[in-house]
Amino acid sequence: MADTNGGIVGKDNPVATTAAKTTTFNSSGTFDPATATFDALVIAGGGGGGVENVSVGVGGGGGAGGFREVEDIPSPGSPTPVTVGAGGSGAANTGSVGSNGGDSVVGSVTSTGGGGGGGAPGARAGNTGGSGGGTALANQWLPEYNDSSTPTNGNTPPTSPSQGNPGGNRMNGGSNVSGGGGGAGSAGVIGGTATNPSSPGASGVGTGGNGAPSTYSGSDVTYAGGGGGAAQGIPQPQGGPGGGGNGGLYTPTGTNGTAGATNKGSGGGGGTNQPGTGASGAGGSGVVIIKEPAFKTASGMWSLDAVYDNVKAGTWV
Repeated sequence: MADTNGGIVGKDNPVATTAAKTTTFNSSGTFDPATATFDALVIAGGGGGGVENVSVGVGGGGGAGGFREVEDIPSPGSPTPVTVGAGGSGAANTGSVGSNGGDSVVGSVTSTGGGGGGGAPGARAGNTGGSGGGTALANQWLPEYNDSSTPTNGNTPPTSPSQGNPGGNRMNGGSNVSGGGGGAGSAGVIGGTATNPSSPGASGVGTGGNGAPSTYSGSDVTYAGGGGGAAQGIPQPQGGPGGGGNGGLYTPTGTNGTAGATNKGSGGGGGTNQPGTGASGAGGSGVVIIKEPAFKTASGMWSLDAVYDNVKAGTWV
C-alpha cells in the first residue's frame, strides 16, 4: 500500500472530538478522568461561629473554607476519590470556639477547612484555617480589656498556596463587637473602629470577609464568604458576600448567628452568651467542580501529520 498518510502505511481514520465536560461534586464521591490533565475549583468547608461566655460576650465569625482554582492537575489515570469538606459546627451556648471546616481534596490538590470563630476565655482568637476565624470580645469594661494591647489572632491562613484571608480582630476599648471571619476575597472586618468603637457603620460591626467569584459552574457564582461576628445592641453584623452567615445580636430578645451557605464553603455567624438565643451558625459545606478539556480520538492507524498537529495543539490523548 502506498505511503499516503504522512509517514504511516494504513487506513487514515477520521478523528472524533469529545466535548469539554464539567462535573460538580456537592458531596464526596469518585471521579473517573477521561483526559491526561484537568482543571478544578476546590473549596473546603467553612468554619463555625464562636460564642464568648464572659459578661456580655459576643463570638467571632467563622472563616471561609480554602478557595483554590488549579489548572493542569495530572490525572491519576483511574477512578479517584473526591472529598468535599463538611462545614464546621457552630459553638454551643457554653462559651467555646467554633469547629473548623473539613478539607476538600481531589487528586494532588487540597483546600484547607475554614477556621472556627473565637469564643471561650483563653481562646478568644479565631482558629487558623483556609480563611481565619474572627476574634471574640467580652464586655470591654472587664479589667483584662483595659489596656492598649492587641491580641494575637492566631488565624493567619496558609500562604503557599494562598487560600483565603485572616479573620477580623476586636477593638480594645471598643463596644461589644467581635471580628468577622475571613473570606476568599478579603479579610474579616475588625469589630469597632478606633475613632468611634460603637459605630454601627460597615467598619464597626464585624462584617465577614468577601467571597470570590468563579465561573466554573457555568455562571458567575461567588463562594467562600466569611461569617459575621456577633454584637450587642447595633445592626446585625452581615456575613460576607458569598454566603457568609450573619452574626447574632445580644438584645432583649436575642438573635442567633446564622449558618454559612451550603456548597459554598462559607463561614457561620458568631453567637452570644444570651441564654436560649445565643447559638452561633455552622459553616457551609464545600464543593469540588472539575473541568476536563475537549479531546480528539480515533481508532486504528493515525497519520504522523495528525499526531503532530494534535500534540502541538495539546489535544493528543
